[in-house]
Amino acid sequence: MHRRSLVAALVATALIGGCTDKAESAPARPAAPVNAPVIDYAQWRAGMSAPVADPLYPRLGNPALDVLHYGLDLAWQPGTATLTGTATLRIRPAADAAQIKLDFKPYRLDRVTVDGAAVPGAAVTAEKLVVPVAVRRDRPVTLVVAYHGAPSTTPMPSHRTDTEPLGLTVTKDRALWTMQEPYGAYTWYPANDHPSDEALYDIAVTVPKGWSAVAAGTPAGRSGTTFRYRSTDPVATYLQTLAVGRYRKITARGPHGLPLTYWYRPGVDDKVVPSLRKSPAFIAFLEKRFGPYPFPTGGIVMVDSASGMETQQMITMGGKIRKLDAAGFEEDLLHEYAHQWFGNSVTPTNWNDLWLNEGWATYAQFLYAQSIQKFSDEQLEYSLRKRDAELRKGLGPPAHPKAANFAESNVYICPAAMLKELNDALGDKRFFALATAWVQTQRNTQQTRASFTAFVNRQSGRDFTGLINAWLDSPSTPN
Repeated sequence: MHRRSLVAALVATALIGGCTDKAESAPARPAAPVNAPVIDYAQWRAGMSAPVADPLYPRLGNPALDVLHYGLDLAWQPGTATLTGTATLRIRPAADAAQIKLDFKPYRLDRVTVDGAAVPGAAVTAEKLVVPVAVRRDRPVTLVVAYHGAPSTTPMPSHRTDTEPLGLTVTKDRALWTMQEPYGAYTWYPANDHPSDEALYDIAVTVPKGWSAVAAGTPAGRSGTTFRYRSTDPVATYLQTLAVGRYRKITARGPHGLPLTYWYRPGVDDKVVPSLRKSPAFIAFLEKRFGPYPFPTGGIVMVDSASGMETQQMITMGGKIRKLDAAGFEEDLLHEYAHQWFGNSVTPTNWNDLWLNEGWATYAQFLYAQSIQKFSDEQLEYSLRKRDAELRKGLGPPAHPKAANFAESNVYICPAAMLKELNDALGDKRFFALATAWVQTQRNTQQTRASFTAFVNRQSGRDFTGLINAWLDSPSTPN
């Protein structure tokens, strides 16, 4: 997620000399119908995860379940503002449990089955879908949920000025868009809504004639007004996206022939199209420092938001721009592209480690701005340290975020300052070799602070534990 003008404001100070600124055991589940199909769950092995409970938002997610694959068949009817869906979830229970419990908004349930057997007692209560079927650890099941209703959002736990309610949003003209970090996927499909449970996806969205539907993943064809997308790399729920509206599409090629797609709303987003077209250059800048782009396709979809989000393979950018600052907008795009490596391909295990995403993306953004504006390392150092001190005083250190202050500036600037210190200690050649090794050898995994620290020490041949701990934990800026 970007902070609009975050880097621009800090860089401005640099350019003027830095003047300012346990799971419940259960009996065996009922047997599936005799004619139930035999399913080979091995095909979704890439979606296996090790879910955990979250320390900041413990009501979201279920560590007893590992969703391997989401098959979402959706239809949007703007005239009645009704979303109709059938979600097919391939689930590996991570523990024995008396029921299947997932995050889900209170849509009307039309049908719920487990391995083809109807479950009439399924219900949505307190934003949880509860399916009273016992499951056993490592005995996969297929859950199918058919539902319909009007989408509604959930509050954002943050004081940021550029945030809106989370989840599937209906605009005045009955279009749809979503941003859902740290949660909110459950506002449009039943989900294990936590970053530690990544899964594969197949999504089909049917829309009215003349409308388009955009989702994360690789475009998988179109049949009439049904748009399809597939993710063969695992995706965290917060990195999924959906946008429906009257879009125009531009196709392009990035480095090594990488297919790119930009979706924009004619008459609304025209002014940012030249910036969208610079995506190949942004990706090339990042590849030079962090190695090959980690996914088979990329792109951007513009939506009616004031913010932006690093949704996987299809960045979601807000088009609520009073006066376009093209340079600032492009730095934000670079930031979101950087997240494809840091956060998407390598994902944090829980929300205490958001710094591991945002610090890297922000540092990449500073490096890009520096390449354009030619400010010195000394200017960047001065401004980073000054802003770091202010943020630690007001929000605390980056590794100890408060639940009510999600994704505020301390998890961006403070770890970016730490990464600059690491860069200074190692020099560019060794630092970028370390960064490249981190994202390329840990692809499609969930990582933690401990694993990152161990990797840095191992890769560099030096002990940076003290430096990392100081910058992540200290109430004041480390010396």
